[in-house]
Amino acid sequence: MNTTEPATPSRSLPRVLVVDDDEAQLRALTRALGTKGYEIRTANSAARALEQIAEAPVEVLVTDLSMPGAGGMDLIRTIREVDLDLPVIVLTGHPDLESASEAVALRAFRYFTKPVDMAALDEAIDRAATTYRLVNLKRDAAESFDVAGAHVDERFRAGIEGLWMAYQPILDARTGRIYGHEALVRTTEKSIPHPGVFLELARGLGTVQQLGRMVRSRVAADVQTKGHEGAVFVNLTVADLVDPNLFATEAPLSRIADRVVLELTEREGLDTVPDLARRVERLRQVGYRIAVDDLGAGYSALSYFAMLEPEIVKLDMSLVRGIHEAPVKRRTVASLTDLAHSLGILVVAEGIETVEEHRVLSSIGVDHLQGFLFARPAEPFPAARWPDPAS
Repeated sequence: MNTTEPATPSRSLPRVLVVDDDEAQLRALTRALGTKGYEIRTANSAARALEQIAEAPVEVLVTDLSMPGAGGMDLIRTIREVDLDLPVIVLTGHPDLESASEAVALRAFRYFTKPVDMAALDEAIDRAATTYRLVNLKRDAAESFDVAGAHVDERFRAGIEGLWMAYQPILDARTGRIYGHEALVRTTEKSIPHPGVFLELARGLGTVQQLGRMVRSRVAADVQTKGHEGAVFVNLTVADLVDPNLFATEAPLSRIADRVVLELTEREGLDTVPDLARRVERLRQVGYRIAVDDLGAGYSALSYFAMLEPEIVKLDMSLVRGIHEAPVKRRTVASLTDLAHSLGILVVAEGIETVEEHRVLSSIGVDHLQGFLFARPAEPFPAARWPDPAS
């Protein structure tokens, strides 16, 4: 490989280390994940896990919390002394506020309770491995920016030139009518296969705010030229929240702010935003509504839910997937929905793929539904199908 050019993230199998002192659990996880196309390694203790990582690097760590001797938290703390970026997915049969809060503080990627939803765990591992590879791409690009930086810049420019927005419908859970659409970044540039790569290129070049401005301008243009009447959900990065253009009343998106829901998606960086609550209030003064993403994915989402008092919350997809087969998920979603409704907050369930999930979420009383069951993201502004939840 030419070392003067940063490669796109490797397509080799993601290297995953699974740590659990329960041999039966370890075997079950290894069998289930082995069918997903991962290179699985195992350890039955924190000490053995550290030995494994020293022998050969991994891209995702999946660890139980409760183990004899050094536990999962001890393992994570030790790893964070040498690697702040390695994604760690926590599994526990005894969830509590203290362990969840500490996991968030140690930058855990996800926090799952046992028994684990394997579809959600598979999705989390895939996202974690991709994220870690992109972080390494960014680091490699920075280290050789004298030559590689020009290449990254060319890719980013080509991505901007090919920028377009896809939209996925969000439906009223009672009527099936379209309530709005979520705007999703796309580009025709083939070297940028998904939005995560686009965002990492922008971060490496220090142009995240430029990308955010382009996205918001494109959304505003789509809404105005296509005559869209419903709500539009627009994702914000942490960099967007400190960009003066976001708050400018003359900015293109601000002119249609009464139809726009700004969705905060990067919870892990929100605590770095100065005067976050005041900035969110300024956005409301412009006319925007605020949504918090991934409610139910650990206690960081709940803390921002309490602090920001959003108009809309989106349930974490791990709670939605397979909810018809998981009584604990059903009770959790019902409790979160009741809490949100008591505060006058609308609830969106996203990631719905089956009629069974649709049926349960409708019976619980969530307000809005989103997912491949109804429509895939497409050019502005796609219609949706409404399956009968009683069928």
